[in-house]
Amino acid sequence: MSRWKRVVSEVRADVAAARDRDPSAQKVSTFEILSSWAGVQALLAHRVAHALYEAELPFLPRFLVYLTRSVTGVEIHPAARIGREFFIDHGSGVVIGETAEIGERVTLYQGVTLGGTGFQRGKRHPTLGDNVTVGSGAKLLGPIAVGDGAKIGANTVVVEDVPPGATVVGNPGHPVKVDGRRVEGPDADWIHLPDPIAEAIKTLSQRLAELERRLAELDGAESPDPTAAELRERTGRSSAGG
Repeated sequence: MSRWKRVVSEVRADVAAARDRDPSAQKVSTFEILSSWAGVQALLAHRVAHALYEAELPFLPRFLVYLTRSVTGVEIHPAARIGREFFIDHGSGVVIGETAEIGERVTLYQGVTLGGTGFQRGKRHPTLGDNVTVGSGAKLLGPIAVGDGAKIGANTVVVEDVPPGATVVGNPGHPVKVDGRRVEGPDADWIHLPDPIAEAIKTLSQRLAELERRLAELDGAESPDPTAAELRERTGRSSAGG
């Protein structure tokens, strides 16, 4: 009985998390969230499937996962361990593997994969700390650890541990900062996050332009326009609110 009381308590916290983090759910009833939000439905089904899995019932937990995936597009293995106030925004395409562990107040966007990298046994899926945000399309692969408060940018591929509070972007993922500071707040502006690869190319472009200028001075030729191929950062407001 205590197991089912825990499930009810977790579901209430999950609905509250959806209302808190999804602007479209601000003035929506609990019944409507449970009946219309695919991410919440998938998590509700997982709470039940996980309780059945812990009770060592055969067949039923996996069959429930199969039905949930067919309806919501979200696949969560019944053995995955998920903390309270978890929220999947939109939901479609999210995959969470068997040995994945997720802390409290974590947010995943659509298309996120918490997957493995091979056929090894034992721990083979990521562990996410508390207050982690993972952007749409991101892939976290292997038994890596993502520290508390970390943010993973959209379409980032993460195959190494992420320190607490870091913001990671790119393929493979690299920790980045904005204006020399860690990105703060419960969410991130995915449009204006730095791109480590673009920054490296920009640096090489600047060095190449300087070399061309010096060669032109030695040859007595006209110096090339240094702004002709200059890479500029995206500025101004965006759909992400930046």
